[in-house]
Amino acid sequence: MSEGIIIKALSGFYYVSSGDEVIQCRGRGIFRKNNITPLVGDHVLFQADNDKEGYIMDIKERRNELNRPPIANIDQTILIFSAKEPEFNSALLDRFLVVIEFKQIQPVICITKSDLLTSEQQIDLQRELQVYRSIGYEVILLSAHTEEGIEQLRPLLAGKTSVFAGQSGVGKSSLLNALLPNLQLKTNEISTHLGRGKHTTRHVEFLEIEQGLVADTPGFSSLDFTNIDMEDLADTFLEIRDTSENCKFRGCLHVNEPKCAVKGAVASGNIAQDRYEHYLQFLGEIKERKPRY
Repeated sequence: MSEGIIIKALSGFYYVSSGDEVIQCRGRGIFRKNNITPLVGDHVLFQADNDKEGYIMDIKERRNELNRPPIANIDQTILIFSAKEPEFNSALLDRFLVVIEFKQIQPVICITKSDLLTSEQQIDLQRELQVYRSIGYEVILLSAHTEEGIEQLRPLLAGKTSVFAGQSGVGKSSLLNALLPNLQLKTNEISTHLGRGKHTTRHVEFLEIEQGLVADTPGFSSLDFTNIDMEDLADTFLEIRDTSENCKFRGCLHVNEPKCAVKGAVASGNIAQDRYEHYLQFLGEIKERKPRY
């Protein structure tokens, strides 16, 4: 029995990296029977029939996992958004941050195409991004020519398991091509009708970059909060979580409750109005969600 990590999943096969070898494996039938799906990022025990093929026998406990994309044991998510084409959308960024924080994965915010903005637009963008920096998030700005400024990103990838995620058409594949020039991932132009890129990534696969592992993921433009309850949402907004310790009532949802420290911080400008409004929007979505049984 050998140990390895799944670095690629495609058409029912799992490619397990072990030492200097990659073994093409199938999952045991009992996984299907128990409704368990091996994921890219899983640390597994496998039995090889020869030096190229084998079977996954066991999956070690996961630290975390995502459903979209299906991937496990992630150190950080690089959330890639563009400044323009498509335009930066703070509500969508907050939506991603909620999901990532709920999974207890470290986010890094990376904004591409910043040089396509006018001077005035750049000032507005910096004002928006300063909100995230003040919360404690790492924020990186890259130009449309992703080779420029790419060195800011390399040290953050070193020795870590990272996922690249974000809205379609923001340049995830271009960014990976700049990090690994020999990769030549397929990229598509922006669909002007839809205002977003076509999906260019078809499966989840780890790439080795800076002695770390990086997964490019299919682009998608919407996220829901299926597994997040109303009481959990505030903890995914870090500044609301920290401020809520001073609320008068435990379990305060920061909506209509008296002596709510969060509403006070919004009124005084210590919590950004936009972030609070997104919190209320997401809270409403969770409230209207059909019950889970």
